[in-house]
Parts: sequence; C-alpha cells; structure tokens
Amino acid sequence: MTLEERIKALIRDVPDFPQKGVIFRDITPLLKEPKVVSEIIDEFEAFARKKGIEVVAAIESRGFIFGMPLCLRLGVPFVPIRKEGKLPWATIKQTYELEYGTATVEMHKDAISRGQRVLVLDDLLATGGTALASAKLVESLGGKVEGIAFVIELTYLGGREKLRGYDVLTLVRY
Repeated sequence: MTLEERIKALIRDVPDFPQKGVIFRDITPLLKEPKVVSEIIDEFEAFARKKGIEVVAAIESRGFIFGMPLCLRLGVPFVPIRKEGKLPWATIKQTYELEYGTATVEMHKDAISRGQRVLVLDDLLATGGTALASAKLVESLGGKVEGIAFVIELTYLGGREKLRGYDVLTLVRY
C-alpha cells in the first residue's frame, strides 16, 4: 500500500459538517497512527530540505500538528500563523475573501527575517485563501516562500490555482 493509500484509509469522511452538503475530511483517526504521521513528516522533510527551508510557518491549528515535528527534524524555527486576535504581541495581518465574507490571519511582526527561506504548512488545501494570505504575510516581512505543503488537497475547490506561482506539495488528493 502506498503512503497516499494508507493516509486515505485513515481519513474519516464526516458528511454534512460543518454544514449540510459538505464532506469534512477528518484527520483525527490518522493522528492515532504514529508510523503514518512520521511518514508524512518524512515527505515534508524531504521537500523542505530540497528547498533549503530555514523557517516553517504553520497555519492554525491543524498545521501546527505537522509543523512542530517538522521543525524539530529540520532544526529550524517554528512560526505560528493564527486567526486574528490570538497572538499576544505586535502582529501583521492579511485579510482574504471567504465564500461569505472575509477572514484575517496574523503573524508576529518579528517572526521572519528578510531573505529567510520559508515553508508554509497546513493540513488541507481547499480554496487556497488561507494559504495565499499566509504566504503574503511571510513575503510582507521579506521572507521567501519556497514552498507550501499540505497533507490533503480538495482538487474540486481549485485552491492550487489560487497558489499559482508557488511550489505546492500535497500528499493526498480528493
């Protein structure tokens, strides 16, 4: 069985969550399998090493699950990207469009140094709005987004198209 097949076998489909008509891809069963999680981190590590990554910027909250172990493997800093109002110190913000309204993500204004090679990381690529906003945060501080990585990609939502121009890695596609 390939890694993709093992990951898919561990992802639970939850119909009508968070609203009717949506199939939520739940990674919590996957998290009970440390060997598979370790293999996911292996894939992210190989991608990051090829890119010379100096910082991992992970998106709240499920991106943190994969981001911190990856940082430990690489020996690089971890930068949290959070929803507005969750970080305790001076931040920079990026607002982006949602289907109904807008959302904002933030990062500490001293999180990235000019010229640092950054990997943006999250668990799931859907429409791409959060990932693009996160990449813009990194770039606004002078960081260079060398790649954006996800465990899951929902191809039918077109998020990869929104991230055109970035090197995007996904391990599983629906």
